[in-house]
Amino acid sequence: MPLACLEKSKELLCSPSLISQPRLIKFDDFSFMETYGKILLIAMPAFLLLVLFEKWWGWRKGNDTVRINDAISSLASGITNSTKDVLGLSVVIISYPWLLQKVQIAQVPSGWLTYAIAFVALDFAGYWVHRIAHEYNFFWNNHIVHHSSEEFNLACALRQSISSIVKIFAVFLLPAAILGVPPQVIAIVAPLHLFAQFWYHTQHIGRMGFLEKIIVTPSHHRVHHAINPEYLDKNYGQIFIFWDKLFNTYQEEIKDVPAVYGVTRPVQTWNPIKINFMHLWLLIKDAWHAKKIEDKFKIWFMPLGWRPTDVAEKYPLQKIKDVYSYQKYDPANAKGSMAWSWFQLVTLLLFISYLFGNLASIGTPNIFLYGAFIFLTVYALTDLMDNNFSSIFWEGVRGAFGVYLILTNGDWFGANNFVNGISHVLIAYFILSIGGAVYFALQQKDQESLKTAD
Repeated sequence: MPLACLEKSKELLCSPSLISQPRLIKFDDFSFMETYGKILLIAMPAFLLLVLFEKWWGWRKGNDTVRINDAISSLASGITNSTKDVLGLSVVIISYPWLLQKVQIAQVPSGWLTYAIAFVALDFAGYWVHRIAHEYNFFWNNHIVHHSSEEFNLACALRQSISSIVKIFAVFLLPAAILGVPPQVIAIVAPLHLFAQFWYHTQHIGRMGFLEKIIVTPSHHRVHHAINPEYLDKNYGQIFIFWDKLFNTYQEEIKDVPAVYGVTRPVQTWNPIKINFMHLWLLIKDAWHAKKIEDKFKIWFMPLGWRPTDVAEKYPLQKIKDVYSYQKYDPANAKGSMAWSWFQLVTLLLFISYLFGNLASIGTPNIFLYGAFIFLTVYALTDLMDNNFSSIFWEGVRGAFGVYLILTNGDWFGANNFVNGISHVLIAYFILSIGGAVYFALQQKDQESLKTAD
């Protein structure tokens, strides 16, 4: 999806030797990572502006579909995903170059036809990877974060996975490999294919006439994100809707059935890092508690939602029974905390922009330390939004880590070369952030105490 725009490209261009020895993708130089970072430097502000425009448009039309806390959570999720991708934290089982070498039986002519075939092949592969993620327990963990928002807007398009470490995407590019589509073409088309999936995450565009028969439209994708029984697990297409019609997974939006969004087992948190692993943790616990040995193994590859009978009876889960009557997750925050969260999100965007713009000069292993700092920042921010008292601890760890990085390097990864004395400003910021977390966490605790007393 959009902020993961080169994820597939990285997988496709990795060394063919990865087929026999799966390992973390490594880059001998930073050329690819720098290119990716520069693309993200353009993409991030563009996506943010579009999210803010949708917020303004909804307010102007009297149909605001963007809740502030939900949007911050979505943007934070996009930041974690793009950070993971820039750092190349993935394992590839089968690469596209290896697949091409083994199965190619033709050579498509160079030119526009090559790119058209690559685009359709990518969409075919995307349909099946998407469908598998919805239909099997193990693969749902890689996709749950994208559906975790109880709203449907441009921001939720940015909710992308950090838990999809093992890559299997290239397997589904078999048609492209048979036709001999070059890896370089796939790598160019993949980002375009992914960026093209951003726009239809909105409620402000209605049905689009004859286009509804060809491409995925907002109407089609509203159905896909809905948890209404009539809509559940339909419309897996990414660009072309005819895959769903061909493979019997198509559902038209019904005028009298308004879509309700989210997941049937509500995540009940704004923290994207928690969301990314909660389904995996559920499977691990269920496998541990299952009495039958066969259940401990088959739970991973059973249809989504399947649980051993004994485990389901002993450890029941909250599941939405009536989609029209449940309450959306919306914890009451202390006065001023949303403004504080926006401030922290803006500083987070500045931190991540500096990383993406200076990957080569920061170098390894520092980029991984920087990445850890980004993840700590997201965790602390969203933990505070969840009204968790533990947010004081996480903000303290994040602040202490930031100060440690400055003191050990004598600088914030070379930032003093651009702004003299910035390290002192950052140390003051970290202290302020810890104080802010303490203030808002205590305010929230006092509010809860008053509610209990009443």
